[in-house]
Amino acid sequence: MTRTLSRATTPRLALAVTAATVMVAANLYGAAAAHADASPSVPPGTEASASAPVKVDPNDPDLKLPEGATLAASKVLDIKSVVEDQSGDERREDTNTDVTFALQAEVLFPKDSAKLSGEAKSRIATIADEIKNQKATKVRVFGFTDNLGSSAHGDVLSRQRANAVQDVLDQQLNDPNITFEVRGYGEQYPIADNSTEAGRKKNRRVEVTFPRTEG
Repeated sequence: MTRTLSRATTPRLALAVTAATVMVAANLYGAAAAHADASPSVPPGTEASASAPVKVDPNDPDLKLPEGATLAASKVLDIKSVVEDQSGDERREDTNTDVTFALQAEVLFPKDSAKLSGEAKSRIATIADEIKNQKATKVRVFGFTDNLGSSAHGDVLSRQRANAVQDVLDQQLNDPNITFEVRGYGEQYPIADNSTEAGRKKNRRVEVTFPRTEG
């Protein structure tokens, strides 16, 4: 049997649904706003409008922080600039805090070797000049390989290549105040798809990273 709501019941039901809808919308907006303040998830300049999608009562207890809670400290988002030469052999990344040079293994070493070529030394000298310009005293040199061959072999080869680059940097800089962190990560942390040769070529690399002090 179909039951029909009386006229006296219908307005109350509509009012209850409306109130619940407003409360849900307010809660969702409050949660989104709190999350945005704590940790922005979009790049600068792409944030959504600051105006509320619905009219919100600022005194609503659901929009207030729980007793004893505090907002996360504000922070400046890191801005990254990436420049890659036309051949793809060299890439430079600049952020607010660091400079990273990534050199592909093919321009540094023969295949499956950690012996530097003559061209490699000139490229490393350019990086040394930038380290001097930035007055950096801490330099990280990390080696990486693709996923071909055994993982153990990749770990050893990547470390040997990182050591080779660090040796040239040390000679070029000739500064006892500079400390180096040298590691070989093998096939870990790929930056491209290892299922293609183009991707594997990008992953075979040595990265040199140091803090930036100049604008």
